[in-house]
Amino acid sequence: MKIIIDDACYTYDEIFSQFGEIVAMAGRDIDADSVKDADILIVRSRTQVNAQLLSGSTVKFVGSTVAGLEHIDERYLRANHIEFFSAQGCNSMAVAEFVIATIVNLADKHNFNYQDKTLGIIGVGNVGSRLAAKAELLGISTLLNDPIRQENEALPDFVDLDTALRADIVTFHTPLTFDGQYPSFKLLNKHNFHHITDQTILFNAARGGVIDETIWQQTPTLENIIDCWENEPIINKNLQKTAYLASPHIAGHSVDAKFMGSFMVYQALCDFLAEPQQDNIKHLINPGNLTLKSDNLLDALNEVYDFKQDTAAIKSIENFEIYRRNYPIRYEWHHYSAKIALPIV
Repeated sequence: MKIIIDDACYTYDEIFSQFGEIVAMAGRDIDADSVKDADILIVRSRTQVNAQLLSGSTVKFVGSTVAGLEHIDERYLRANHIEFFSAQGCNSMAVAEFVIATIVNLADKHNFNYQDKTLGIIGVGNVGSRLAAKAELLGISTLLNDPIRQENEALPDFVDLDTALRADIVTFHTPLTFDGQYPSFKLLNKHNFHHITDQTILFNAARGGVIDETIWQQTPTLENIIDCWENEPIINKNLQKTAYLASPHIAGHSVDAKFMGSFMVYQALCDFLAEPQQDNIKHLINPGNLTLKSDNLLDALNEVYDFKQDTAAIKSIENFEIYRRNYPIRYEWHHYSAKIALPIV
């Protein structure tokens, strides 16, 4: 059995070698010629999986080790009876930690108490739910907006989009969708950007295209935090210059998240092939005893990982893809022993 796999997939050789021959390559280099005689295709976000790639190939299973879906033509896969699995939620903890760590740093920079602020979370799925739980642990009031969930689950505490946009801190965690009753493409646009003021802290840790960047770059805010960009890796230089954090779509790039993406696809592939899972696979992450020296939350979180280094790394945007492929080791908070209580849920 031949497996074509993005070489950025975490520990791909150890996880997938039981299934057959592995051919690893950069995601952008995976093309129709390379997959034509493959049985299994495992990708990240840089490979467009569609008819142009797969037509005439022998691929019968596609696994995506990232949470996003915009690189996948699911309709084509269904029509051609190709099994598909996406690692939805694999990076949710990592992104929630990115947002919380940034809020704690901004509270220090601007000398405010984050417990006095409201946090508008737009999109309360895997990431938004984890973020809301962490915010609650820290005593931050949340305004939750997710019309699909609210409609399907009759959630009384959710708010409409305009209300969420009026929060002190506004953060987006939606998928990128273009149709349906609630498309997220340019969800923040000329009709509602007036809710964003010069005292708003605005995050995009969702997908590029969720916020209209042409308006954003002209709108004064207290701070911008931008991890997801339109036209990646050719990012908006005006927004990059003014952002508190301007990172190369790495909020979800913890070691844990990358492992979980591969592991979830591994589990799905075992099910598809009716093969047993190997017990050792689930224990591949073992960083040992990690201890934090700091006795306050701000310093402890920065001791775990300082996200400012990611902004510095792509000061030259030519480094965007290079840095993503060579991202520093970053473990999630639950691996650490600390003198203070970390917001772990």
